[in-house]
Amino acid sequence: MKAIVKQTPEPGGLALVQRPKPTPSDTQVLVKIKKTAICGTDIHIYNWDAWASKTIRTPQIIGHEFVGEVIDVGKHVTNVKVGQLVSGEGHIVCQKCRHCITGHPHLCRQTVGIGVNMDGVFSEYIAFPAENIWVCDENISLDVLSVLDPLGNATHTALSFNVLGEDVLITGAGPIGLMSIPIIKRAGARHIVVTDINPTRLKMAKELGATTTVDVRHEKLQDVVKSLKSMTEGFDVGLEMSGSASAFSDMLDTMANGGKMAILGILPEDTLTNWNKVIFNSLTMKGIYGRQMYDTWYRMSALLQSGLDNEIEKIITHRYHYQDFAKAFEVMRSGDSGKVILDWD
Repeated sequence: MKAIVKQTPEPGGLALVQRPKPTPSDTQVLVKIKKTAICGTDIHIYNWDAWASKTIRTPQIIGHEFVGEVIDVGKHVTNVKVGQLVSGEGHIVCQKCRHCITGHPHLCRQTVGIGVNMDGVFSEYIAFPAENIWVCDENISLDVLSVLDPLGNATHTALSFNVLGEDVLITGAGPIGLMSIPIIKRAGARHIVVTDINPTRLKMAKELGATTTVDVRHEKLQDVVKSLKSMTEGFDVGLEMSGSASAFSDMLDTMANGGKMAILGILPEDTLTNWNKVIFNSLTMKGIYGRQMYDTWYRMSALLQSGLDNEIEKIITHRYHYQDFAKAFEVMRSGDSGKVILDWD
């Protein structure tokens, strides 16, 4: 089979190579990949930054966002059938630790990431753990089904706190930040303010329902907040999606007392925080890693079935055949895109 592999430990280093077609174990299903999507994690691997260099072992098939068709199942598999359209949870957990056996597997310390700690889905076929398979609604487009993984991140983050009637700040208008906008709009937020430095993505944020967008290269968030009618004490809920230390600082400065912050963006290790603001303003912070298994999957599936799929389609801006993966990665790296899809049919 053909697969996109991180061949060498250096920037770039991707190649389309032949790999043996996998055979599913007794507890796996064999999936013929239809579409995959490029994630920010894949860009980190492409760029070979500090995180990638200490995490990824080359050569390795990358990728973890996908939709495909089941073409074979292991003899112990009972939850999935041949012919079903599926995606899957990309975090494999131990199923033995305290969190796994008490119904909180997303907190497992032994989590292994598909396409990160083991071969991924940028290939024609993958043998995938049956317990991680999510059977898809075939009325939803393949493009949208291929981005369930990041949509799950957005759903988990956006719904971490009650936003009904609340004022919400989103720092970072990357694909996951953009996905969160129509979710919190449906959940009843009042002001939805989005900050970024990319005009293309800020425009997309506005089209998706942001009430106000802020290009922090030219505007100060604090000044914009003062202009918002009916909002006098700051943001009730903050969603940190940027991984930017300055954006995180802006959020701290504009939260209402008692405000709640969900943090998905991976901040630099040397990020400084004025903890007195957290303490004296009684702020709550929640770190988000991946999806809440499997509550998030049910929630986002229901949202898609109720019309969210039409809005998520708008965030998918580029589509390429997998053989043109180099062009696809360059578009994603440019920042002037939403989600970028690779077609494997």
